[in-house]
Formats: sequence, C-alpha cells, structure tokens
Amino acid sequence: MWIPNYTMPKIVNCADSPQGVMDKAEQILNGAIPEFLKHGYSCTSMDRIAKAAGVSKQTLYSHFSDKDGLFTALVERIACEKFQMVWAHPLEGPPDQVLRELAKRILMENIDDEDYLGFCRLIIAESHKRPDLAHVFLRNLIQPAIEILTTYLKDCPQLKIADPEATARIFVGALIHFILIQRGLHGQSLMPMDTSRLVESLVQMIVNGGTELKRGTEPSPNPHYPVI
Repeated sequence: MWIPNYTMPKIVNCADSPQGVMDKAEQILNGAIPEFLKHGYSCTSMDRIAKAAGVSKQTLYSHFSDKDGLFTALVERIACEKFQMVWAHPLEGPPDQVLRELAKRILMENIDDEDYLGFCRLIIAESHKRPDLAHVFLRNLIQPAIEILTTYLKDCPQLKIADPEATARIFVGALIHFILIQRGLHGQSLMPMDTSRLVESLVQMIVNGGTELKRGTEPSPNPHYPVI
C-alpha cells in the first residue's frame, strides 16, 4: 500500500543543520501556535511570536523569513502530523474491519483536539485571502488520504464499488463533517449522536450497500466510541 512520505516544514537554512538548529525551529513553531490561536493571523506579530517562543528576533528571522512563511510551515507541519497519526497505518484486512478502524482513528485523533480544531478554523478564516494555505493543508492531509482510501477500495473487487474515489470522498467527508458540526460548531448539545451510529452506517453503506441497516433500526452503542 502506497503511503506518502512525511515532509517536514520548509525552514530557512536547515537542510544540513545540526540538531540544535532544528530544535530551535521547533521551539519557534511551538511558541507560535498558541499566539495564532489566541490572536488570529492578522493580529499576531513576529515580535509576539519571538517573545512567546523565548527567542530573539534575530534568531526568529534566521529560521523564518516572514510571518507568511512561518504560518505556512506551521500549516504544513500540523497537516503532516495529523496524516501520520491516522493514515500511516496500512489499510490491510477485511473491508468492514479496515473501514471501522479507520473511521475510529479519524474521530479519535481529531474530535477532542481543541488546538487542531482551532487551527482548522483559522485556516478556513484566512483561506479567502490566502488560498495557498488551504492548498498546503489539503496537499499534506486530505488529498493523500483520499488517494490511499481510493486505492484500497479499488483493491477490494468484492465490494463492487462503481466509483471508488467518490466513495472515499463520501466516507472521509462524512467524518470530517461530523467533527466540524459537533465540535467546530458546538452542535453536540443541539443534535447529539453516538459516533458508533455514524461509523456503523458508513461501513454498512459501503460494505453491504446499506441493505442491512433497515429503517427504524440503529446499531447498538459501542463503548469504544465517544458519545457526543
């Protein structure tokens, strides 16, 4: 199963640098995250980032030439980290088991990560001004994820799926939509749902064409899934 290589953020003058320099870059990125989350992109300055990271402005600019470059590197790093957490596991085994475990990883790694959800809101808010930021996020997380799942579905002829790519988009998209509605838009109090209902319905829709999920019935709650 093909898995894209993890790519580290593009950091100025770090191609052959010692570990201490890379650690300093990580220190800067870690210091920048809460500043962007608290103040937004436009109200976060390089001065504020340098202070939060505990480095001088000279050190900051020696690693990142400007705020745009730093934020782009941060978007890339976060997208790559999320990709590794969820999609680095090879998709091998029976489709129902693979899809169920994949859905569980997507939900568990994202639904309670407030910093990640906040950063997603920030990317969406800035995307109309800088669509390249959204493209960085999509290229390093969503696009390769869809490609991996599409390839797996193509390799499962027993599923008889006419359009594996569209099916992969429906599967991933439904889970992302659920996370954004329930957590990003605080919908859990207005329209709560046990995540096992969503996961089992998605799995049955793909594996059995939805024939086993009869009207008026619901999958039994699974204690391994959070109720939100």
